[in-house]
Amino acid sequence: MPERSGSGVPTGVLPSWARGRAALKRLALITLVAGCAWAGWGLGQRHGDPRGRAQGQLQLQVQTEVGQLQGRLGRGAATVKDRQRLLSLLLGLGRQAEAIALLEQMADQESGRWPLRLLLADLRRNANDRSGAERELRQILNQDPGQVEALKRMALLQLEQGRGSEARTQLQALLKQAQTPSPQPQALAIGLLLADLMQRQGDLPAAAQLDQQLSEQFPRDARPWLALALVRQQQGDGQASQRALVQARSRLGGQGAQRLDQVAVSWGLADLRGPSGAPARSSGAGAAAN
Repeated sequence: MPERSGSGVPTGVLPSWARGRAALKRLALITLVAGCAWAGWGLGQRHGDPRGRAQGQLQLQVQTEVGQLQGRLGRGAATVKDRQRLLSLLLGLGRQAEAIALLEQMADQESGRWPLRLLLADLRRNANDRSGAERELRQILNQDPGQVEALKRMALLQLEQGRGSEARTQLQALLKQAQTPSPQPQALAIGLLLADLMQRQGDLPAAAQLDQQLSEQFPRDARPWLALALVRQQQGDGQASQRALVQARSRLGGQGAQRLDQVAVSWGLADLRGPSGAPARSSGAGAAAN
């Protein structure tokens, strides 16, 4: 599931069907460029292009290194560094099935390294093995039910399979647990994930209400305000969106504030800064949320 970045700027908006034609045009352009590049490479090979020879030599070196690393792995002599190098080479070569098999071994041998299991889930999902991806994610969540990165991917998988209500129920239970008896730090990440899921389901009022609640529970964090601004913009309420962005900007500084100014411009909103360059004043957090 697309995510809100660590800097606070929301990045998790799925492309809409309305952008389908543009996507097809971009795909056609990419295909054309790739075809021209391949044709150029072929001509270069015929005429002895040094770049073509260099590419061929590099590919041969990579294939040789892969063979050597696989040999060490087969003899049981491969180190952790060897396995990591082999994994990166296999992924770079697009040999995904071999990469998955290797990563399975690595994840089993280093069960405490959940990022390996997370990468394995990503590879399985890319291979259209959603049940396998879900199985890997459940192994992570069995050890740490609040692991946010695994929760994000699990919610996305469930949403893709028409099980959005199931994902929502699970996240609501986790959020309630993280907020009882008082909000814990992990409640913010779980709450933002739940609000994002609500937004994807088209339940914008519920998403806005949760974002507002999180902004009150974590008053120094800009992310709930950014999420609320995105929801208000999707609802077509530009003024409320701008007020939420002003609140977010007041909690950021430097490049973060500059990026928010760019977001406001891209959304067709007024400048978030006042005449002196300071953040524009709003009538308070309560007004910004409405």
